[in-house]
Amino acid sequence: MRIIRVFPRRTSMTPRDDYAFVGTPPLIRPVADEVHISTTFTWDRDRKDKETGENCIELLRLAWTQYYPTVKVGGCAFGSASDGFIPGMYIRKGVTFTSRGCNNQCPWCLVHQREDRIRELPIREGNVLQDNNVLQCSRAHLANVFSMLRKQHQIELSGGLDSRCLTDEIAEEIRSLRIKQVFLAADTPEAIKPLRKAIALLQLPRDKVRCYVLLKFNETETLSDARERMELVWEAGAMPFAQLYQPADNWIDYPKEWRDFARTWSRPAAMKAFMRGVNG
Repeated sequence: MRIIRVFPRRTSMTPRDDYAFVGTPPLIRPVADEVHISTTFTWDRDRKDKETGENCIELLRLAWTQYYPTVKVGGCAFGSASDGFIPGMYIRKGVTFTSRGCNNQCPWCLVHQREDRIRELPIREGNVLQDNNVLQCSRAHLANVFSMLRKQHQIELSGGLDSRCLTDEIAEEIRSLRIKQVFLAADTPEAIKPLRKAIALLQLPRDKVRCYVLLKFNETETLSDARERMELVWEAGAMPFAQLYQPADNWIDYPKEWRDFARTWSRPAAMKAFMRGVNG
C-alpha cells in the first residue's frame, strides 16, 4: 500500500523520502492509497489556527482530504499503538526502537503514562537507538541489541541511558561500538551523583557524552540554579543538552532569557566558548 505520511512540523527525526510531507499538500503530489497524519506532540494536537480558531490538525486533515479519499489521523499525541514499529515509516531511516515504555514514574515524563512498563520489541536495524529506557530490558535482549549495533557505524544512543542502570559490563559493550554520541540524563540535582559514576564507567571523551538536563520543572528554579547544574554536568565529563519543561496539556512560552539560556546549553560550540570564559 502506498501511504503518504504528513507531519505538523519538521524535526530532526522526520522522514525525508518522497512520501513524507510537512504541512499542507504541495502542488505536485504522488499517487497514494492513504494519507496518515502523524502527530507526536500534544501541543500540536491541540493547537488552534490564529485566524480561524479551528484545530490545526483538523484543518490539515481537510486539506489533504481534497486530494485523497482516505486520510487518517494518529501518532503518539493521540495515543496510537506504538509497538508495531516500522523503520523509516513515521521516523527517519536509521532510527530504531527495540523496546517501549519505562518502569520509572518520573512526574515530568509522559512515557510511563503513554507506553506503560518496559516491553521488548523485535530488533530492527538502525544506528540511532531511541528507546526510552533500554537498560531496563533483560540481559538477553540487551545482548541482541549490542549484537545488532556492532554492525552499525556512527552510533547514537539517543534515548537517554539511565545512569543508575549502567554497569561495568554494559559500559564495556558500549565502548566496543563505533560510538558517535551517548546520551545520559540528569533532570534533577540528585541525578548528578549517579551521572558522575556512569561517565566514569563509560570512559568516553566529553564530545561523545551528552546529557539531557531538564529546566524549570521546578518553577522556583532560577537561572543561577540552572547554570550551576549545567556546570556540574560539564565538570562530570558530559556535554549538557538543556530542555525547557513543557507539560502535556499546554505550551509554556518561556521568557527570552530562559530560551537563550537553553539554546546556549544545547549547542556544543556555545557551551565550549562559555566554559573557556569561566575557566579563563
